[in-house]
This record gives sequence, C-alpha cells and structure tokens, in this order.
Amino acid sequence: MDINDLKIFQTVADHGSVSKAAKELSYVQSNVTARIQHLEQELGATLFHRHRKGVALSSEGRKLQEYTQKILRLMEEMKQSFHDSEDPSGPLLIGTVETVSSLPELLSGYCKRYPRVDLSLVTGVTEHLMSEVLQYQLDGAFVTGPIRHPDLEQDQLVEDELVLIARDDEEFAALEQCVDKTLLVFRNGCGYRARLMLWLAEQGVAPSRVMEFGTLETILAMVSSGLGISLVPRWAAARLEAAGNIRCFEIPEEYSRITTVFIRRRESQVSGTMRKLLNAVHTFRDTGAAASAAAK
Repeated sequence: MDINDLKIFQTVADHGSVSKAAKELSYVQSNVTARIQHLEQELGATLFHRHRKGVALSSEGRKLQEYTQKILRLMEEMKQSFHDSEDPSGPLLIGTVETVSSLPELLSGYCKRYPRVDLSLVTGVTEHLMSEVLQYQLDGAFVTGPIRHPDLEQDQLVEDELVLIARDDEEFAALEQCVDKTLLVFRNGCGYRARLMLWLAEQGVAPSRVMEFGTLETILAMVSSGLGISLVPRWAAARLEAAGNIRCFEIPEEYSRITTVFIRRRESQVSGTMRKLLNAVHTFRDTGAAASAAAK
C-alpha cells in the first residue's frame, strides 16, 4: 500500500468529490479514480458510495479514514521531529475554550518568539475540544480541567475563581433570589455549565429555563440586561461589576475553584512546535504562581 494512495483517499474524503480532490492534488481525475479503485481492490472493500453530487464514505471507508488520519499524522510528526528544535516551524492547530484570560499574552509571546510556526486557533467547549484532540483534528487544546482520560496528557495553566453573576438591581438582590432565574450558559460540554448545574442540584433547584449562547461577551451582555444568571470567572465580570451593571455572588469552593489545562494526546510524538508551546505553558504557569505568591 502506497502512502500516496492514502493521501489521495483522505483528500477525496475531505472534499466528498473525486474531481475536487484531483484539482487540489494537481492530478487528472482518472488517476485519482484508479488509485481509489486500487485501494478498494487491495482491501476488498467499497470505500465510497457514489451519488449525484459526489461521493460519501462507506462504513468501511470511515474505518480506513481513522487509520489514515493516524498514519498521515505520524508522518507529519516524523518530519517535524527532524526540524530545528530551537527554531521550530510548521503548522500547529490549537483549540481553546472562550474563557482563558491568559491566552492572548501566552500565544502572542509564543508567536513573536517562533515566527516560523503557523499557529491556528479554534474555539469550542471542553467536551468537544477533547473529542477533536482524541480524533487527531487538533494538536492540543486549552480546556476546563482537571481532565481524566487515559489517552490524554494535561498541563495546568491557571486556576480561576468562578462567581455567580446577575444584574445589579432589586430583583437579584440576594443569592436566594437568583437561583431560580433563567440560566445563560454555553452549550453542553462546557465545564462552567457543568459546575453550575451540579451546584444548583445540590441546592435542590431545577432550572426553569436554560438559554445557550456562543460567546462569553454575549452571556455577559445578557446578564447585564437582566435576562438571567450565569457562572463565569471573576476576572471576566470585574469590569461590569465595577461599572455597577452586574453583581457577583460567591459559591462554595468545591464548585468555584476551576483550572485551565492544556491537553494533548499521550502517545503522540512531541514535535518541536509542541515542545516550545509546552515550555511556554510551563513558564507562564510558574511565573504566574510566583507573582501570586509575592502578592500575598
């Protein structure tokens, strides 16, 4: 089996079209078709279902795709491992939850120090990002921790305090008045949402209504308008609290103390780009801990 055949297969799967794959690879369409047919003959399986608009992976094709992604990823890691470890280069695809206050400073410093690294960043909720790391769709991700998964390594970045926030008016004057209001949260899979639901359950409160939003800024704006309550890091609420738009309520420590961790696949070869990012995470964490201790 030729590694190039696997690259052709993956490109066809990505595009759902033989003609589009041929165009991207600069091959003639008949050559792409022949290589796919060769794979199917070698494996004794139909890899694609043909339809009017293109092709779609069969169940056997999805099975091959899992192996192909791992093989191509290992090939890329092998090449990266031979690059200059002190001046790494190449792509690095990282995921993050919305609420990592230190991320701009961390990644800005990393990109300035290693300009040849092609860093891309995508956002999502913890559960979704974990899945994408495990499926080789992301090199790593900053998520809400701690994470317990046998196939993932994690490195702590920061620890935050979560506070319950509500509009600063008489309707939300006490914590007891807030708990039965509409919950304004990220979609399922968010660590903050999970903490809030666990705490409310302990209080014997079943939310009357839950509204999902895609960004932290939107949630803060909706809380300020009086639409409902949410659970966010204290730093995220500080500006609006100081302006008198919202008020913050403390909740028990077992629900309010939360960490942000960087996760990656345990078995993956650590490339030069990843090693330097891990170094940046460790340095940022240790510097922040030292500064916090000095402040105390």
